[in-house]
Amino acid sequence: MIPVTDAVRRRSFPYVNLALILINIAVFLYELSLSAGDLNSFFFDWGAIPVRLIAWWDNPSGTRVPETIFTAMFLHGGWLHLFGNMIFLWVFGDNVEDALGHLGYLVFYFVAGVGAAAMQTYMSQDSVVPMVGASGAIAGVLGAYLIMYPRAIVGIVIPLLFFLGPLPMPAALLIGFWFLLQLLNGLATVGPDTTTGGVAFWAHVGGFVVGVVVALFLRPFLRRLSAYLHA
Repeated sequence: MIPVTDAVRRRSFPYVNLALILINIAVFLYELSLSAGDLNSFFFDWGAIPVRLIAWWDNPSGTRVPETIFTAMFLHGGWLHLFGNMIFLWVFGDNVEDALGHLGYLVFYFVAGVGAAAMQTYMSQDSVVPMVGASGAIAGVLGAYLIMYPRAIVGIVIPLLFFLGPLPMPAALLIGFWFLLQLLNGLATVGPDTTTGGVAFWAHVGGFVVGVVVALFLRPFLRRLSAYLHA
């Protein structure tokens, strides 16, 4: 199920959300220009590697290692990785930005990304595989959207039934099902060997939880904040 649109009207242009999408695309186009060896080095230089983050946490020195938490959010491992993340960000991010304001949304996005990296690092402390992708931060956006727009309807496309066009679906059902899959897949990775690569499911779980918690905390202020920002 691929979300392609939602029914929530926005009242401001999503400058930050669009900029994030364009930066992710630009970085990916740069990745395509690299040889296989250079791309591997690029990921190891700018991706967030759990074992390095744990070592830095135990003995902080400089900012190079923690900086990779942020640079990793703009790296992607392939076209499907990029497309999946960007379509979710396009559909859900603009409305969260509308609620939080441009600067607030940017801060929130990075906070969710940090929470995602922290959760994945905690669950795979010995991993030497770089974490790359915006999905942890975008999971935070989904969590916030669920709290801010619990009755929203989204249009989804089912690949095998694409000829039917976008089909309406409650956003809460889509996001809830997505989170359940991430949690179940994350639990399936728990074991003695957490050093291998693959999808960082715990990053998705961590980012989503951060998004929900932040949105719940801000919910009493959102109406007043929104009225102020869009006055």
